[in-house]
Amino acid sequence: MLSVGWNKVLWERQPFPDNYIHPRSFLSSLRRNPNFKPYTYWPLVLLCCAITQHLATIFTFLAVFVRLKERWLDARVLLWVSIVSFFGGCALCEILSSNTVRGASTGSKTIKSSLLVFLALMGLSPVLRTLTAATSSDSIWALSACLFLLNALLADYSSMKPVPQERLTSVLSMNAAISSSVVLASRLPDDLAVFALVLFAVQLFALFPILRHRLQVTPQVVQILFTLTLCVLSFVLTVSLSVSVASIYAGILITVTFVAPGVLVWAQKYKNEIRGPWDVAVPRLN
Repeated sequence: MLSVGWNKVLWERQPFPDNYIHPRSFLSSLRRNPNFKPYTYWPLVLLCCAITQHLATIFTFLAVFVRLKERWLDARVLLWVSIVSFFGGCALCEILSSNTVRGASTGSKTIKSSLLVFLALMGLSPVLRTLTAATSSDSIWALSACLFLLNALLADYSSMKPVPQERLTSVLSMNAAISSSVVLASRLPDDLAVFALVLFAVQLFALFPILRHRLQVTPQVVQILFTLTLCVLSFVLTVSLSVSVASIYAGILITVTFVAPGVLVWAQKYKNEIRGPWDVAVPRLN
């Protein structure tokens, strides 16, 4: 037979074409799902906690905005809450930081940068309040909804790496959230309310993701308790404004946290990736 002595190599001269394969060995190297790693349910639920936390921050911000707009919340109270939360978050980040020397050097830079942002927002508050005076409220609500949707889609939900790298999508996500906050703040009645809301938005959408990434390397109990705290807080703030909106919000949280991982685990049985000798050869380098 011609196939006697055939070897599956290209560097040796053989009386066969380069694409020749012995009929008996064609399907012997067939592999199904060679690189497949099955997911389990509860680890996926834990990974979805980052998405749940981000959605909770969005609804918390919207609930605070409605209270400021209807004058149910004093802007000075929100301002003090933002200041206390900032220093508490900085202290928590320093505790979670693995490199104390680097943390001490970056801590002073963070405080200096925050003071500059604080003064800049204070000076720009009168301008921001009249930024969309000629725009109808319906356009503002639609634009804000689209920006928050973009923020949720592009946010970085990955865990913290040894060397953090800023992604383009995370920067776009933060810019979308801040832009939405600015256009919403322009509908508030006074400058102090605008200043307090924009400062609160900077903390939620620019500084809070840093803390969230650091918390993802903590024990699972800490992540679960932190997620439950955010969900309960956002739900309480929402349900006092509208029961229907709170019901929709609760359905979204349950779907993202518990239903979506179950669907992914269930869909794994339909994965069927076939590898064989017809695939492009991958060189093995020592």
